[in-house]
This record gives sequence, structure tokens and C-alpha cells, in this order.
Amino acid sequence: MMKKRYIFAVTILMISSSSAFSQKTQLYIARNSVGKLQAALSNKQDQKTQLAILSEGIKAAEAAEKDRETKKWPETWAIKSYLSSYIAIIDPTQDNSDKYYDLAINAIDSAKRFDKFEDNSGLIKASSYNVNIKKQQKGKSAYQAKDFAAAFKYLKEVSDFFPKDTILAVNAALSAEGIKNEDEALNYYKRAKDNGITNPVVFQRMADIYKGKLDNELAIKTIQDGLISNPYNDLLNNDYINLLLDTEKYTEARQVIENTLKVETRSKLLYFLYGYLHQKNTNMGTAELAYNKALDIDRNYFDALYQLGLVYINLSNDALTASKKDIPAFTSNLNRAEVILSQAHQVNRKDKSTIKLLIEIYTRKNRFDRAQELKAQLEEF
Repeated sequence: MMKKRYIFAVTILMISSSSAFSQKTQLYIARNSVGKLQAALSNKQDQKTQLAILSEGIKAAEAAEKDRETKKWPETWAIKSYLSSYIAIIDPTQDNSDKYYDLAINAIDSAKRFDKFEDNSGLIKASSYNVNIKKQQKGKSAYQAKDFAAAFKYLKEVSDFFPKDTILAVNAALSAEGIKNEDEALNYYKRAKDNGITNPVVFQRMADIYKGKLDNELAIKTIQDGLISNPYNDLLNNDYINLLLDTEKYTEARQVIENTLKVETRSKLLYFLYGYLHQKNTNMGTAELAYNKALDIDRNYFDALYQLGLVYINLSNDALTASKKDIPAFTSNLNRAEVILSQAHQVNRKDKSTIKLLIEIYTRKNRFDRAQELKAQLEEF
């Protein structure tokens, strides 16, 4: 009886030893698959070959993780995380790719938990890299599907993993804007800016957010920073001028326009704004020159026509002041106003302000028939 028990015990021991050897062999196979994959990549072997190697390695790693001994080895989980993460980024089948993405994340957690001495840090780092590449893919797909919450979740994590990548930071910011989270959008736009991005749209978007928060000083500072990287960029320059006008910094705006016109000589908008600022400052001579410059570029530019008409009306009124009583100047400027505003009326026949000014001019000239015609037009609107 004792002999039988001894033989049975030996048999159990032999089976157990054989099982342990088998699982270590499986781990060896899984480890070998990592080397085979690297060789396949170096030799530029096709995706099908790579997936076959990965499948063999995953099968062995999963067998090793079921063993009582090797399932506690950090290497088992580090290898599984690496192989799973690689399948996640190259498998063309979406469901399979997502399945191994989830497996990779769980395996990375286990590998970190067991790997107290960081013996497998290289594999874990490579796995994390692959997982973030997959997250980037998922974030891009979510953004294209307008699922901005999911897009931000993934792209935020990827940007945090690659904090120096300015494109990832911008994509995370755009996703944050999609869910109306302007604070997070600013955080990621700032990350892109701090890491040297020069794209003018980034500075525009940041400035728009600051404007929405009623922080015009920071909006102006952001546009100024953008112009340092993109001197005389049309988009930024126009935004800068508009911000200065909105905040009533007219002297600064006039100076910016003047400097820009030395470089950009074919912008009717800049000439118009330059004229408008001088007109506000009652410098009618310079305003007239600027509006005419704008009209040289576009003879049907309504805004310039209308404001030039006002310049001539102001000049005609000024000629009638008690100190001047210059009737020829009054008549000349009134005639100019009539010609310019008639042209403006031809360009935009429904503009009520233009019609009212023309009615005033014709009334002054005692041309009541023409004034009456225009009054009838007003009643049609």
C-alpha cells in the first residue's frame, strides 16, 4: 500500500514538473515571437506574415498566463501586452483590433503591477506606445463621426503621452471645442503654442476663446504672438486690427494699418479702414485719399463709396460754417457727394442710408422731383 502511494506521488510530481516545463516553453515561444516580429519588420514582410507570428505568440502568452507560476511573471504580461498592442494597430478587422486593444491595456496594467524592478520596461513602453497609436486612430474616427466627447477622451490621452507633438495637441483642442470645453481647448492650444507651432489658425482660435471670455488684452497678446511667427499674415493681421478697433485702440490700429500698407499695397479693406480711422479723427483729406485708393482697386466697393460720400458731405457742411462761408467749396463737395453716393446707390439699391443721404442732397439742390422718387423707393422696402 505504501509503495502504491509512493508511485502515485511520483507520478503526480512528474506530471506537475512536465506542466511547469510546458508553460515555460510557452513563454519561450511567446518571447521568441517578439524576436520573429522584429525580424519580419526589418525584412519588410507583409501584414499577413506579421499577424501569423503575432497569433502564435499570443496563443503561447495566453497559455503561460494560465499557469500558476508563470502567470505571476511580469515578462508573461509584458510580452502579451506588446503582442496584443501590435495586433490592435495592424489588424484590418475592426472588432479584432478593438478586442486586442482592450487586452493590451489590461496586460499593461498587470505587467506594471508585477514588474517591480522594471526588468521589462522596454516592452511595456513599446506596448504603451502602440496603444496610444490605436487611441489616436480611435480619436480620429470619433472626431470624423462628430462624437467629440469620445474624440477628446482619446486624443487628450494621446497628447498627454506625446506632449511635444503639436498636431496632437491641436487635435485634442479642436475636440474640446467640439464639446464646448473652452478651458481644456485653451490648455491644449497652449501646449501646441509652447512647443513651437506657428499655424496662424491656432492663434486665431485662442484669441477667439479669450474674446468670448471678455479678456481682450489676452486676445490681443495672443494675436501679437502669432504675428511674430507669421509677419503680416492676412488672417492674423485683420483679426489684430479688428481687435484694436473693437477695444477703441484707434491710434494703435491706425499705426498697424499704416505699416501693413507698406507691404500689402493691394488690400482695399486696409485702405478703407485707414480712411475710416482718419475720418473718425476728422482728417478728411487723408480719409479721401485712402477711400480713393480702395476704389482704385475695386471701383464698386460699396463701403468705400458710402464713406467717401460722407466725407464730401462733411466737407460741404464745413464750408458753410460762419468762419468760412465758402459757397464754391460747398457746391463742389456737394456735387462730389452726389456723384459718389449715386454710384453707391447703383451698387446697392436697397441701402436706406444711401437713399436718405441722396434725398438730403437733392433737397438742398431744390431737385424735389428726384428727392420724391427716392422717397417712393424707401416706401417700397
